Amino acid sequence: MADRYLRFTGTAPGRFLTRRLGLPQPAALTRWSPERPALDGGLLHLTAGRSRLDLAPVLARTGIGPAGSDRAAAVVLDATGVRDVEELAEVHAALHPVLRSVAPSGRVVVLGAPLDPADHHQAAAQQALEGFTRSLGKEIGRGRTVNLVRLTDPAAAESTVRFLLSPKSAYVSGQVIEVGVPEEAAPPDWGRPLAGRTALVTGAARGIGEAVAETLARDGARVVVLDVPQAGQDARRVAERLGGTALLLDMTSADAGARIAEALPDGLDLLIHNAGITRDRRLVNMPAERWISVLEVNLASVLRTTDALLKDGTLKRGGRIVATASIAGIAGNAGQTNYAASKAGVVGLVRSLAPRALEEHGVTVNAVAPGFIETKMTAAVPLFIREAGRRMNSLAQGGLPADVAETTAWLAHPASGAVNGQIVRVCGQSLLGA
Repeated sequence: MADRYLRFTGTAPGRFLTRRLGLPQPAALTRWSPERPALDGGLLHLTAGRSRLDLAPVLARTGIGPAGSDRAAAVVLDATGVRDVEELAEVHAALHPVLRSVAPSGRVVVLGAPLDPADHHQAAAQQALEGFTRSLGKEIGRGRTVNLVRLTDPAAAESTVRFLLSPKSAYVSGQVIEVGVPEEAAPPDWGRPLAGRTALVTGAARGIGEAVAETLARDGARVVVLDVPQAGQDARRVAERLGGTALLLDMTSADAGARIAEALPDGLDLLIHNAGITRDRRLVNMPAERWISVLEVNLASVLRTTDALLKDGTLKRGGRIVATASIAGIAGNAGQTNYAASKAGVVGLVRSLAPRALEEHGVTVNAVAPGFIETKMTAAVPLFIREAGRRMNSLAQGGLPADVAETTAWLAHPASGAVNGQIVRVCGQSLLGA
């Protein structure tokens, strides 16, 4: 659904009126397209503390050259060497003079280190970077984003740095991403990193699922479009357009995992759990059927099929599981106790399963947590609630299905093997929740 307010604020009368009334002034975001695959402008590399990392090779491969006299498209602050309160002053000293020069829809990426359990001064200083990053994201404005990446190995973080320094991350801000030890080498072709891989996307006949399937196919994957039989016509249409195949089944059926394995005798590389439903009502007015149906589709089916596909080896080593959580599961939402419970359950699944799945099966497990995304479902929300959902984030606008899809594609990337157990919010840094 079109955001008429966003369009209006992009006009001269709209800018004048909203400024006079103190209303939100969202900036049109720069998103990825074949014609615009990179940010416009240069990259400014700064340091706070005594860093030991050699970031130059990774930053050189982002495709963004050094910033000259023009506005910087991106700023990377290496704060991995910050170990005490005194060195936090260097964070201020590095960023304070340059923030006004960051271009609209620009990026600020702060690089931090894991918290040292043996050094509480270092842990305090590095945790301070999280509060700093989240706060800066809420004040920087003009479509610019701010994120924190905790890392020890620059090569392991390359896919993450590339994503955050690209138009693909337009609606991801205020996030803290932990990057561990790499599992795989970078793909030979960063343009089509999923070539030769098979991806199963559930609930892919429309909306966010369709966008995810389309993005994975763009990146080279053979996509299996899974949806319920009732959506068969749409599922086949999407599969045909993407050169994939349609698989029609109900994910809540007890044999869903076995039927997926039967349909994919050569195995599966990417399992994208996107299917989900809502049955909103306040708990005092919610019959048991509404509770059970949402928990069954959104959580129980995800648990069952994941267990089955890992156990029988259908999901191959080097594979990726990306589940769909929601900010409702993180912050809660009135009238959605069932939905929020199911999405919080997805968060618990990811945090528990991720280390074991990597150790036992060589598979990473992560989740995306969308906020207000412009879909047919949100278009049906009453006007004032819809407008509140759109504006109550640092970017003052709703996201697009493509924003969730791009984040999913980054987590599915062969070079993202060091990203595991992460819950990444795609919400424009919603003002609700952490």
